[in-house]
Amino acid sequence: MEIKNVTVIGAGTMGNGIAQIFASEHFGVTLCDVSDIALTKAMQTIKANLERMHKKNLIKEDDIEKFLLNIRISTSIPESVKNAHLIIEAATENIELKMNIFKEMDQHATEHCILATNTSSISITKIAGITSRPEKVIGMHFMNPVPVMKLVEVIRGYSTSSEVCNLIMKLSATLKKVPVEVNDYPGFVANRILMPMINEAMYTLFEGVAGVTEIDTVMKLGMAHLMGPLELADFIGLDVCLAILNILYEGFGNPKYAPCPLLVNMVTAGKLGRKSGEGFYSYAIGSKEYPVSPKFSKC
Repeated sequence: MEIKNVTVIGAGTMGNGIAQIFASEHFGVTLCDVSDIALTKAMQTIKANLERMHKKNLIKEDDIEKFLLNIRISTSIPESVKNAHLIIEAATENIELKMNIFKEMDQHATEHCILATNTSSISITKIAGITSRPEKVIGMHFMNPVPVMKLVEVIRGYSTSSEVCNLIMKLSATLKKVPVEVNDYPGFVANRILMPMINEAMYTLFEGVAGVTEIDTVMKLGMAHLMGPLELADFIGLDVCLAILNILYEGFGNPKYAPCPLLVNMVTAGKLGRKSGEGFYSYAIGSKEYPVSPKFSKC
């Protein structure tokens, strides 16, 4: 099967990034979202990203318009998926929402269409189970920011066929990404390793071992991490971190995955990181202030 037309469901940070990289490799892309406002914002973001790439001499000026013309937008899933060879769901990390989207994708897509999800932790096998084509359901976990990060976790569900998996591995390489095949267990590889580290950093803060900047500095300078774990949690979104940790905790039943109470409280209070303007750090337009609160600054 040759993939030429790709539909991306969800125009947020991950969705518009996925749409951009496919459009930049000359695929026909349909970007779908329930919100016209979200779609307009997504196209503005993609254009700004392409202009930034041009300034860095990564693409030609003419390429900006060419790539943008490869993307059409829609608020209708049935309309968006009818000619798709591959659909990638990139909605919020909410299992009920994703299951409902997959039911609609499955209902309106052609029988040969592959259904993929950008989930970072939710079971591919569970999602595939509500479709009529579990052998054609697969995970494509892109990293944020999608145009920059090279990794794609390709997750095989229990019923995913080898043909589909091999095709998605080759497709990911076509996008100039490095695909890594993993099996379908809670958190896959990336978040099974990353989220416990982030959670432990939160416990280290919660128990008064060190402050926010101290913890992040140790990991950046001592372990050569580009971001400290608390800064990274803010970047990911504390609500997303909590959702993934809950999936790990429920999936394995091991107390080591239990979310830190500080994380639970912060999410309950609406302190979600960069997207809300405040998390472990506070965020103003174009700048970042350390720390978010004096109580986080010292042991």
